[in-house]
Amino acid sequence: MADSDSPSTNSIGYAEALSELETILDELETDDVDVDLLASRVARAADLVELCRTRIGSARTEVERIVARLDDLGDGPAADHED
Repeated sequence: MADSDSPSTNSIGYAEALSELETILDELETDDVDVDLLASRVARAADLVELCRTRIGSARTEVERIVARLDDLGDGPAADHED
């Protein structure tokens, strides 16, 4: 459940999600937390954490794919030649 004034987690990037998480954390750490908004802010934070974890996992998979491709290139005939 996202706040009506918050963008959908599908439409924001990792950096923006992390920034919003930090803002929510700052709000929750204050002594005057609005109890009426508490549940919706925690739910939004959970959505943002899920988005960040997904983006990190996707980036890790992509980096591993690129490294594997580079390793495959290194195994070619040119790799057998040492200077």
